[in-house]
Amino acid sequence: MKKVIIIGGGLGGLFTGAILAKEGFVVTVLEKNSTIGGGLQTFKRFGESFDTGMHVIGGMQPGGCIRKICSYLGIMDKVEIKDVDDDCSDYLYFAEDRASYRIGKGKDLFYQSLVRYFPEDAADIKQYINAVFALTDQIDLLNLRPSNGIMNLFAYSDDYLLSADGFIAKYVKNKKLASVLAYLNPLYGGRGNQTPAYIHAIISTLYINGTTRFVGGSNHFANLLRDVIIENGGHVLTNDGVEWIEVNNRHVEFVRTVKGEMHIADYYISDIHPCSLFKLVPEKTFPKPFRKRLNELPNAYSAFSVFIKLKERSFPYINHTEYYMTTYDDIWKFGRTDTQWPLGFLFMTPPERNQGKSANKAIITAPMSFEEVREWEATRWGHRTKDYEVWKERKADELLHLVEEIHPDFHNCILGVNTASPLTIRDFYGVKEGTLCGFSKDYNNIVASQVPVVTKIENLLLTGQNNNLHGFCGVPLTAINTCEAILGINYIINKINACVPD
Repeated sequence: MKKVIIIGGGLGGLFTGAILAKEGFVVTVLEKNSTIGGGLQTFKRFGESFDTGMHVIGGMQPGGCIRKICSYLGIMDKVEIKDVDDDCSDYLYFAEDRASYRIGKGKDLFYQSLVRYFPEDAADIKQYINAVFALTDQIDLLNLRPSNGIMNLFAYSDDYLLSADGFIAKYVKNKKLASVLAYLNPLYGGRGNQTPAYIHAIISTLYINGTTRFVGGSNHFANLLRDVIIENGGHVLTNDGVEWIEVNNRHVEFVRTVKGEMHIADYYISDIHPCSLFKLVPEKTFPKPFRKRLNELPNAYSAFSVFIKLKERSFPYINHTEYYMTTYDDIWKFGRTDTQWPLGFLFMTPPERNQGKSANKAIITAPMSFEEVREWEATRWGHRTKDYEVWKERKADELLHLVEEIHPDFHNCILGVNTASPLTIRDFYGVKEGTLCGFSKDYNNIVASQVPVVTKIENLLLTGQNNNLHGFCGVPLTAINTCEAILGINYIINKINACVPD
């Protein structure tokens, strides 16, 4: 019955807390916002609930790693999700030549859909699919396989050490096809000649195997994780973030919240951005070189989002995600400040319970560098300046204008519009520069861009997207790493596999 304090109630904190609570720890989650979940948060506008971040999720298909974790936690039968269409799981549109591509779900349909557009490249497409699945098969954690827990780059194939764009180019000669295969890179902060191939492979295989959407809002999933913690004797406290962590002799003594509450535990786990954690501890807690390295690590880019309330029965519900791209050559340039914005965006209509033929709402999300909002960096939500609001309106209009290329007269379907910028994400998620994917991984030095879950402080651990993998699939896997740092290597992996055998 050891006690655990988790700092931050995002996806990583909740998964870590739920696992430890199930294994007998008394868990207390301390969240600064009024709502838990991080990227699972929803908000209400125009009488509708909008997801803030987790719009499309992988790993929930039968046999998927996240589905197995949810079964182990006892919540899988309560998760409300909707599969995307088999024949078109994703729709791509390139403005450069007004070409569109409908991508099928599953290895066979994925292959067949691409061969339909690139018949002369059939051999390369098959070779690429085999290579991308072979690459993900090397990752023990993704496959929930027991391992020795040591990252040995020499144990991986040459493909593992390539950049994502270099990996695609190795197997695909047609540059246009290569750009089509890279269409998911905005989802993992993909950058040319930087993002590691294994990141591309993980996301690609998850999407090829099939994606799902939360029905009626993503916050219900956060609440399911919260319930696991509470049902096992824990607590999830909101509206009271940690303002100080007392550390002496490499040992956390207690944490103090904004409201002045003191919390003492055996273990403390931080689910906030490491650079934000540095501000909560005495300066000498972490070595100066470590703090300098993390403060200088680049963050993945952020995004600008438009949340749209649609007029009744004016626009169809679309059971797949649509991706707008400007040019094929710009596919790896998202988040850069030397290019014109936007280079592309995601468009979707989220499903409701008892979803009919018409959509009630739509969401547009376009990758954006934090530099776009740097001049308002010192402001906080609810206290922005008028010029910032004008800027947001202009950016929203730009995106809505481009949507018309895919859906003519879309503006006539709009009843209301709400927007969010990288500043919004920074303030509500508590992440540096509004990053959606944590620290930007670099294939040139994979180890340097990794942050271990274990720290120099004996009872302080890390979890969340900045440590290993990001996103709805990566963060729960990192939570396993964190829990096993306490319980022992492969302890949780073996529990999951015993509960949910292949």
